[in-house]
Formats: sequence, C-alpha cells, structure tokens
Amino acid sequence: MTQSKWIKGDVVSGAVLAALGAYIVSQAWRWDYSTAEGPGPGFFPMWYGLAMVVLSLILVLRSGLSANTAEKVVDWTGIGRALIVWAAFAVCVALIKPLGFLLALALLTLFVVAVMYGQPLKVALAVAVGNTVGFYLVFGLALQLSLPAGPLGF
Repeated sequence: MTQSKWIKGDVVSGAVLAALGAYIVSQAWRWDYSTAEGPGPGFFPMWYGLAMVVLSLILVLRSGLSANTAEKVVDWTGIGRALIVWAAFAVCVALIKPLGFLLALALLTLFVVAVMYGQPLKVALAVAVGNTVGFYLVFGLALQLSLPAGPLGF
C-alpha cells in the first residue's frame, strides 16, 4: 500500500505553518502598520506572517511535487542533538532571573560551542565572551535596552 505523496510530514507541517502565518497576517491587519514615529505594532507581525505563508507554501509545493517518494530514514542522532539544544535554551531561560541575561547567554553559548560543536574550551570561552560582549554593546549600549541583571549586576 503506497501513501500519497501529498500526505507527508513536510506537506502537512507546511500546511499547518501556512495556516498559522495566515492567522498572524489576519491579526496584524487590524493593527497600525505605520505611525508618525515609524513602523507600528502591525509592521513586524505582518511581514513575519507573510514570510511564514510564502516559505511554508514553498515547502509544501517542493515536497508534494518532488519525484522522490522513497521513505527517508529518521536521523535519531540529529533529533536527539536538536532536543538537547532546546533543553539548553530552556535552562538558559530559567537561569536568566537568578544569574542575569548576559551570564545566562554566555553559559548557553559556552555549552553550544563546547559540547554541541565539540570545540576546545579556549575557543568556546572566547566565543562565549565575544558573543556576550557583542550582545551587550548592541542591545545594552547602542539601543539602550535594559537587560535583566543578576546578583553580579550584569
């Protein structure tokens, strides 16, 4: 028994994402697209929703029209690595309040570079410090956003 090429994971997930993008656009349509000060609250969601619709429809069409109907082998190792990174994101979010945003970001970067990419500790530390300093320079200083601070003051 062969399964229709239109009932595949990419087609179904693409259709669901297209529907979500359409919903986002329909909601953003009700908000101000631009104001006297610049882009309004509907600007980003409108473009984000449109991008979701277009890209997910490309996924659906590409997957549905492909001649390759062979079943793909599930890469469980890759899925496990992706889940580990998502768990690291969750831990990072949990650490923002007790440690502060910048320290939590540094620890997340250190984990991803050292553990997930397997880089030496010196490289991972350099990337973590550089990423954190760069983030602070752009968002903390240049844009003057207040980042959640921990007990160490940063």
